[in-house]
Amino acid sequence: MSDESQELGITETKSHKPGEWYAEVVQKANLADYAPMGGFIVTKPRGYAIWEGIQDALDTRFKETGVDNVYFPLFIPESFLEREKDVVEGFDPEVAWVTQGGHEELEERLAVRPTSESIIAPFMADWTRSHRDLPLRINQWCSVVRWEATETKPFFRTKEFMWQEGHTAHADDEGAWEEVWTRLDQYEEVYEDVLAIPVLRGKKPEHDKFPGADTTTTVEALMPDGKSVQGATSHNLGQSFADAFDITFADEDEEEQTAYTTSWGLSWRAIGALIMTHSDDQGLVLPPTIAPTQVAIVPIWQADTKDEVLEYSREIADELEAAGVRVELDDRDERNPGFKFNEHELNGVPLRLEIGPNEADDGEVTLVHRPDNEDSVADREGIVDTVEDHLDAVFDKLYETAEENLEENVREAHSPEDILGTIGKHGGYVKTPWCGDQACEEAIKEKIAAEIVMQPLEDEGGQSAGEVPEPEREECGVCGEPADEIAYFAKSY
Repeated sequence: MSDESQELGITETKSHKPGEWYAEVVQKANLADYAPMGGFIVTKPRGYAIWEGIQDALDTRFKETGVDNVYFPLFIPESFLEREKDVVEGFDPEVAWVTQGGHEELEERLAVRPTSESIIAPFMADWTRSHRDLPLRINQWCSVVRWEATETKPFFRTKEFMWQEGHTAHADDEGAWEEVWTRLDQYEEVYEDVLAIPVLRGKKPEHDKFPGADTTTTVEALMPDGKSVQGATSHNLGQSFADAFDITFADEDEEEQTAYTTSWGLSWRAIGALIMTHSDDQGLVLPPTIAPTQVAIVPIWQADTKDEVLEYSREIADELEAAGVRVELDDRDERNPGFKFNEHELNGVPLRLEIGPNEADDGEVTLVHRPDNEDSVADREGIVDTVEDHLDAVFDKLYETAEENLEENVREAHSPEDILGTIGKHGGYVKTPWCGDQACEEAIKEKIAAEIVMQPLEDEGGQSAGEVPEPEREECGVCGEPADEIAYFAKSY
């Protein structure tokens, strides 16, 4: 490898120092940089392009199911937060406050939104008068601020982060639950069909649900280092926010009724999960569904073959681009092919086409897969179909590897020693009967920093909150008391 190729390399390894490796991939693949203020990042064009891809995938699904996009102010009056005490108690330690505007002290403190229920709900109340106004479905794409005292981990843990937050109002509890499942289905689809990450779906335990919610449902993704990522959440808020903010409507008999509301969100933590799941010691790995560049064409020439190779490469690039493939023709003179190969690998381009004088003469291309460097030679004729087939193959490889990791790392345990030993040795999810007492979670958390990340939740047929499958044993895996719930313990990001 040449010196110029070595400067692109990742120096840490994913298996031995995953934190340092992750930070290096983020920076060297030009996804993000650290801001001068601790806890914040600067998202670079390639990183933001991935976020736009996730946004497009979700936004299309939202709009197809009746959601309209809106935008609300960044600042929330303190009096609005106080109208829902659960929100204040839940978020107050992480709220950033504005107390001065220009040179003048504000009469009322303004919160920098940690979430927007308290500013959106009053307007939902104004917009809802009759049962004909329901269901009301709105969503906003924005950033929020939570002043957490944690180490910055780009896309996983930052004080400011990008997300979407959807808010809906319904005439009855059944309509609210249908909404919860619809959004959870869409989050699962985006993780599995776009990001190539299989997920588990369930609910959060009562003590870990969204402040003010009746039930918080979640999709959880398992990372190769054995930690879980909360991929997205969909909350049934019941009537708590509607009561606090007077979201009422006249029913068909002109009787006043209180609405049922939901909220649901996915943040750019999905980017962190994407990086951690697929990438390797050579750098970023992206599924073709989300990669800003799906195909990199690298012409390889000598002085006497340059024109022929470049013309042949441009024809292929033009044909692929016309078919909607996101393609880059890397015809830089100042970089050699080895450097280009390494750079495109570092940047996570799923498929590389290598074209030299032999390929140009024979009417062929050499195709190389990013995940494993599998290469093959194909005819120039039908290149669009060939490339699409190879992109599908790359996606399948990534999904199958992640699926295998998930399937191999869900284990059962029936005593505190087994729970601690299994997580300590293997990581992953440990499934156990649970009595429902938070103290049992704390007993595990204190010793190994693992918590209950999910409980199974039956959601078919419009079942309501809290209906879970019967546990395989009737004794809590921590305390031995009677158990009627199942809990999944894991370390998490």
